[in-house]
Amino acid sequence: MSDITTAAKPDNDVLVRVEGLKKHFPIERGVLFRRQVGAVQAVDGISFEIKRGETLGLVGESGCGKSTTGRTMLRLYEPTDGKVFFRDTEVSALPRRELRSFRPYMQMIFQDPYASLNPRMTIGELIGEPLQIHTQMKGKERDEKVADLLELVGLNHRFSVRYPHEFSGGQRQRVGVARALALNPEFIVADEPISALDVSVQAQVVNLLEDLQDQFHFTYLFIAHDLSMVRHIATRVAVMYLGKLAEVASSEELYSNPLHPYTQALLSAIPVPDPVVEEQRSRIILTGDVPSPANPPAGCRFHTRCPIAEAICSQDEPLLREVAPDHKVACHLV
Repeated sequence: MSDITTAAKPDNDVLVRVEGLKKHFPIERGVLFRRQVGAVQAVDGISFEIKRGETLGLVGESGCGKSTTGRTMLRLYEPTDGKVFFRDTEVSALPRRELRSFRPYMQMIFQDPYASLNPRMTIGELIGEPLQIHTQMKGKERDEKVADLLELVGLNHRFSVRYPHEFSGGQRQRVGVARALALNPEFIVADEPISALDVSVQAQVVNLLEDLQDQFHFTYLFIAHDLSMVRHIATRVAVMYLGKLAEVASSEELYSNPLHPYTQALLSAIPVPDPVVEEQRSRIILTGDVPSPANPPAGCRFHTRCPIAEAICSQDEPLLREVAPDHKVACHLV
């Protein structure tokens, strides 16, 4: 695999920094004269850092803004407000032409392996397309690089002439991983890469991502709603609720000492493969529905479902503050 460039040995410096990131989708009405009557606050002012070589797991319920965060960081969606820095360069403010030069270093693995691959292109064409756009590779050299990438993700290089419909879901996701690796990126957003796969295949894809990270020192933002899987792969975990960050901590600290009531509820829902322990555990059942991101509640956005909410929770929005080394919580009562 000599064609794959090995990144420098990872250290503790920050590779990606997000400051006050917002993404609001306008709600418009009218037929002839459309006007904005509101906005869906999918991501509403979040800040965090990802260190070089680590995996930050971003978890939360469906619709909380996880995927929008990843796409906005890569400017697949234009941010409404806030800043995103990559290697201390503010990519959120770069003109389109300059942004293109950063694309090879920031890639994405999409959630649905059935929808993210063009059915009219062969696997070789899909993986070779970024090489054609961003590099000068042509002909035999590009074909050899595609073959190397297929072998790297555990697929036979002869598969390059086949079409996506000839593969299983797990194989398609491996093709998606190979395509993301084609330009030797430093930072990869993995947007729920296993949620559309069978349970038997999920572990294979996660193990593949871990092996690649060990080999090439990639930095991941791993988006998921399966907290048990995130615990396996993530270095640190950020918990998101209705466009806001509720808690950020190291994986070990978060799972052993969750402080935010929402995090505690999420972790209590993970089944334990021990019938004795499972029977003794107490589940935290959240009441009510998730509020609409188009009209979020005042104060703490979780207070409408929080089992320990007090008056201040409906009045003042809690700040994400550090309550222990590398452990931040947005809760008035912690």
